[in-house]
Amino acid sequence: MPLGIRFLDAAGRDLAEGGAALGHLERIDLSGADPRLREAEILVACDVDNPLTGPRGASAVYGPQKGATPGMVAELDLALERYARVAAAATGRDVANRPGAGAAGGLGAGLLFFTPARLRPGVEIVLEATGFEALLEGASLVVTGEGRTDRQTAMGKAPAGVAAAARRHGVPVVCLSGGLGDGAELVLELGVDALAGMVPEPMALEVAMQRGEGLLEAAAARVGRLLRVGMRLAGGGGRGTQAGSR
Repeated sequence: MPLGIRFLDAAGRDLAEGGAALGHLERIDLSGADPRLREAEILVACDVDNPLTGPRGASAVYGPQKGATPGMVAELDLALERYARVAAAATGRDVANRPGAGAAGGLGAGLLFFTPARLRPGVEIVLEATGFEALLEGASLVVTGEGRTDRQTAMGKAPAGVAAAARRHGVPVVCLSGGLGDGAELVLELGVDALAGMVPEPMALEVAMQRGEGLLEAAAARVGRLLRVGMRLAGGGGRGTQAGSR
């Protein structure tokens, strides 16, 4: 409603709030849309490339994170499919499968349907603003990281974008993460050369966050020692090579 766009059911009533209500969407009234939308320039920093619906869509990927059961995920996905059909008919824009349409619970699709927004990977915007490509010239190693690396990282999050830039310059990348989850290995196909978890033993999240600075420093030191071993092996000298040749 803040944009002047109304979502209506079969009886012409405004839909209730919530994603499941979209299952009752019959028509979208654009007659009251704020005219400033036609003149606005909207650039959206989007850190994932999920479509709106399907196995990689907003409901399937992000619903369980927010506590949705499998039944809820199925209901929400069907509701978003209906929303996509009705919105496409109202706007003439078929955007549900565009990368980023499923970001923020489907906000990406909403912006694409009803505004002149352009979605760009957030990491690209940040890397451009910081001149990251220039910093890679002559670099020997890139160290990146995030709170948790899993399959979502490979969907366009910051470490994936950093790794893609580093790969173009032939610079190896190590990713330091607070935790490694299912699918973390997918980033190895995107330019990340090695993954390292910060937490060396089981501990509560609250404890890990309290000890964050020390855990990060210790993990970086472990990575540094491994890099030193690799350099000695590559150089063909040192006790490690001698022991391995016996």
